[in-house]
Amino acid sequence: MEGHKLTSDYIVNLKHVSKTFGGIKALDDVSLDIKRGEVHALVGENGAGKSTLIKVLAGVHFPDDGAELYMNGERIMIRNPIDAIHKGISVIYQDISLFPNLTVAENICIGNDEVWKTKLNWPLITELAERAIAKVGGNIDPYRMLKDLNLASQQIVAIARAISFNASLIIMDEPTSTLSSGEVENLYNIIENLRKSNIAVLFISHKFDEIFRVATRVTILRDGKFIAAQNIEDVDRQELIRLMVGRNVEYISMNAEKISDEEVLKVKNLSKKGNFRNISFELKKGEIIGITGLVGSGRSELAKAIFGLNKPDSGEIILDGQLVTIASSTEAVKFGIGYVPENRQLEGLIGKNSVCQNITLSILDSLCNPYHSVDVAKERDIARKYIEKLDVRPKDMDKLVGKLSGGNQQKVVLAKWLVTNPKLLIADEPTSGVDIGAKIEIHKVLRQLANNGIGIIVISSELPEILAVSDRIFIMRQGSIVSVMDKDQATQENILAKALGA
Repeated sequence: MEGHKLTSDYIVNLKHVSKTFGGIKALDDVSLDIKRGEVHALVGENGAGKSTLIKVLAGVHFPDDGAELYMNGERIMIRNPIDAIHKGISVIYQDISLFPNLTVAENICIGNDEVWKTKLNWPLITELAERAIAKVGGNIDPYRMLKDLNLASQQIVAIARAISFNASLIIMDEPTSTLSSGEVENLYNIIENLRKSNIAVLFISHKFDEIFRVATRVTILRDGKFIAAQNIEDVDRQELIRLMVGRNVEYISMNAEKISDEEVLKVKNLSKKGNFRNISFELKKGEIIGITGLVGSGRSELAKAIFGLNKPDSGEIILDGQLVTIASSTEAVKFGIGYVPENRQLEGLIGKNSVCQNITLSILDSLCNPYHSVDVAKERDIARKYIEKLDVRPKDMDKLVGKLSGGNQQKVVLAKWLVTNPKLLIADEPTSGVDIGAKIEIHKVLRQLANNGIGIIVISSELPEILAVSDRIFIMRQGSIVSVMDKDQATQENILAKALGA
């Protein structure tokens, strides 16, 4: 109900906020209170629900029934992103989300009804833009094209745009991820000016140095749930890490039956500018290496480089003792590499095709007869074998794969690569968006494949998953491997500490 009053000293109060996607709760009864003029940090591991909560505040997602949203003590509903802006909430996303082909002034004033009556009021556009830029302490020509500015200046434009809409809450999502140290310092000054102007900032970051530098309070999310809200002076780094990871997820730790002395993969000094640098490691037959780190640490870019999707600038890839150059995914498959991508809907499956067609997609050429038509009987025999092997449910090879649950879709993606008989399998976030039961089933499949002699690389943001499936654990930060741990040395706390640089 909109209009109900809540006596509060806070600019924003969220209560009982839940959000469900396809039966999976991304948020579960979350609360968040933000005071006027404070810098409030929102922290949690990857997948904790931070992005979903931001999108509820921004009007991108509508929460489940029972949620209560208040601004300035008055109960409101945020129906869409424009509604959120009009209510005083602006979001500055990590990718800036402005229009590169428009000028600075046009970007600042776009959507502002004040500049549009019967025609655009260009003098007013320039005036409002200059005024907003001055408020954030910027020195940017309002007539310049946005695409001609560096990322730090584009970020200032985004903040100026929020101010031009009289935002009382500005949400900054990983705002320093692409900034130099000098640019970061300038952003801190801008945030301090916002705070002095009584504008609240919700600050999302994985970097503890930033959180303890700019925030006055912090809210911790874990597995989509509210864990705690504390004044920043009442919590230290170790306590923050404990609150972020202190969960009890019933993963089953699975140990290797036997790891061969024979290397299936060796990577030497692999580098790609802006992605990763000087990556070296070896993977043995029967071994599962887990690679983890924060979003942007270079994990997925490394996986794509090995699979021929992200050509490295330098370094060597050695398969079964032979130096190879992998120029495409087609060549990677010929070399015996399989790749389960992070996003199964966009990169792993064709949702409008059947389970059978998806499973055999990677070996379609070998199923064609001399007349270039598919041997349907052979195709169905292969699909049937892997549906049984991976226990895909329902056992209906003609069912559209888009109609399956997330866990069964992921099994189909695995089957698609197993039919190629790989010697090396790379699985990027192999259990993303599936429930705990399906996760454990997929873990069992991966361990069985390793026990059969396949070398496996698992990339995951879920630390319990990494601990459950890996024989060795590699932690990446800012494009480099910063630590390697044996399974029996690793804990969630020390992995996260390394990933954060704490």
